[in-house]
Amino acid sequence: MTLVQIIVLALIQGLTEFLPVSSSAHLILGSVVFGWPDQGLVFDVATHLGTLVAVLVYFRRDWLDMAGACLKPPVTPADRQHRRMLAWILVASVPALMVGGLAPDFVEKYLRDVTVLAWTTVGFGVLLGVADRVGAKERTIESLGLRDALLIGLAQALALVPGVSRSGITITAGRFLGLAPDAAARFSFLMAVPIIAAAGTFGIYRVASGQAGIDWTQFALALGLSFLAGWGCIAAFMALLRRVGLLPFVVYRLLLGAALLWIVY
Repeated sequence: MTLVQIIVLALIQGLTEFLPVSSSAHLILGSVVFGWPDQGLVFDVATHLGTLVAVLVYFRRDWLDMAGACLKPPVTPADRQHRRMLAWILVASVPALMVGGLAPDFVEKYLRDVTVLAWTTVGFGVLLGVADRVGAKERTIESLGLRDALLIGLAQALALVPGVSRSGITITAGRFLGLAPDAAARFSFLMAVPIIAAAGTFGIYRVASGQAGIDWTQFALALGLSFLAGWGCIAAFMALLRRVGLLPFVVYRLLLGAALLWIVY
């Protein structure tokens, strides 16, 4: 990979991993526009690690509170709430981890296609708009229960299909369940940690198995850029969400899907 390719694709991955707009759509579109080959396994591992560190750093207080509540007997209502939140995050992660573990080859072989990507970008963009339009706005993240976690987790499993967007479909599910936009986004980002960690671990295993060589300079650059872009993206998205809501992202998805459909047809 050239230096320009590393910088552009790492920034795209970091900026779009947490937005409800599909990072895979942007990576494929960028490759088509610039004529770049597939970025490869090592790059994917580096950017996954970078975005994982970004979400851990941004929500470090949440993770420290949850870890602290689990390392001692619960004393206060806050301790019990932190324990429940960690339990809901783990429950919500199970469907995607199961599907991803059972059908990775199927997704790579049959679904990683620009046509699929285009239609899912449009279709799930419309669904996000509907959810934001009809969803209630008063529920907080503390009101989540087991049923909510399971439903959002099942929705997250759909994100294995390119173009769906992991953050997009989980925020959509949260809005349909009545979560306020910022609450749905916060739970979506917290849910990202087990999934990104699992994807990164699988990638590291494949690299360690000799399926790809490593240029450590490129690896460090991709990791660092995706971390900075991911952290900045989360901060900006949470701030914008309170001001402008989800409509701009719905419109953006529709425009991106239209661009992909134009490339396909």
